[in-house]
Amino acid sequence: MHCPFCRNADSRVIDSRTADDGSAIRRRRECTACHRRFTTIETSSLSVVKRSGVVEPFSREKVVAGVRKACQGRPVSDDDLALLAQQVEETVRAAGAAQINAHEVGLAILGPLRELDEVAYLRFASVYSAFTSLEDFETAITALRAERPLDPPSAAPADDDSASVEASEPASH
Repeated sequence: MHCPFCRNADSRVIDSRTADDGSAIRRRRECTACHRRFTTIETSSLSVVKRSGVVEPFSREKVVAGVRKACQGRPVSDDDLALLAQQVEETVRAAGAAQINAHEVGLAILGPLRELDEVAYLRFASVYSAFTSLEDFETAITALRAERPLDPPSAAPADDDSASVEASEPASH
């Protein structure tokens, strides 16, 4: 890192702190030549390789934009989408690679989106997985139903005869 004041290539780190929710490191530096101080922000780069071969930086905004289309008309807030994008980035970064295929980003979206909204999940999955028939939707819906926790058993319905007897008896005071 060159000093922005005198262009000297040597500096020493005075202080380091995390920034941006731990995704970056802020370093306070001092130039060894002119002794002026400056701040640097270090982030790890993460690139996405698209199907066409084009490489571009990972963007939470692109994740949100893609998922927002699937969530149109659904009860999903901007905060929900921002949290989903953060979860996707954490999942992708956990793979430990500097470059990741766009397909892997799509897979990382499916899990959190299924938890957020099942209808939006089906919409996204239908495009992402290129559903071609009703059977593809049926298979996805069957899988969603199989993964749902069982509903707690409700109270047994009252017998029709006992309900009518209770209703016809006068209340005692």
